[in-house]
Amino acid sequence: MDRVSGKTVIVSGGARGMGAAFARRLAAEGASVVVADVLVEEGEAVAAELGDRALFVALDVTDESAWHAAVAAAEEAFGPVSGLINNAGIVHVDPIEKLAEADYRRVIDVNQLGVFLGMKAVVASMRSGGGGSIVNISSIGGIIAFSNILGYVASKWAVRGMTKAAAQEFGGDGIRVNSVHPGVVATEMTATSTRSNSMVHDLPLPRAAAPEELASLVLFLISDEASYCTGSEFVADGGYTTK
Repeated sequence: MDRVSGKTVIVSGGARGMGAAFARRLAAEGASVVVADVLVEEGEAVAAELGDRALFVALDVTDESAWHAAVAAAEEAFGPVSGLINNAGIVHVDPIEKLAEADYRRVIDVNQLGVFLGMKAVVASMRSGGGGSIVNISSIGGIIAFSNILGYVASKWAVRGMTKAAAQEFGGDGIRVNSVHPGVVATEMTATSTRSNSMVHDLPLPRAAAPEELASLVLFLISDEASYCTGSEFVADGGYTTK
């Protein structure tokens, strides 16, 4: 149970859903985990559950100064950051002709700008520690497209491309960057979505994923087991993109 022992990992959007599952799995495998989120009470509860090797920091991923504060808190508590999971994300549903500019920009700011700021903030710390692993949570919406969620699709395609560009830039520093592309995952975001629930019926694996199943993939990418993986897409979608 020590696949990531000695590593310090920041998980944005770590207060619930996939982010909380990532934090729990990493902690169980020996990592020190920084649970970062705008949801303070829920984030504090996750960190308290994980014990002395976990810390909660309030983080608005669209705020560059908040990212620097989160990295500084991680370094003070546990040492150089060796892992980052850019997981925070939102979705807004509207057809294009009704999609307000403010709603589009909000999705882009959280899902795309937040990933950029997170990668930018951790690089110096990772370099000082001799390298690291960044995992950017995209979506199958970053490989194919869906109607009525234009901002989400745009942002998740962007995350896919940003991942590849960052992998090229950071490889010489021993920093790996990969993207994960989930299909439907049973979280708060999808629980009330009729569309998400209907998507799984005709899949080769006809069900939603549990967050813990994505946590296993993320654990692999943060660990040294993925030492030759960078700039790649890792899809966990029950076979959706085979259709």
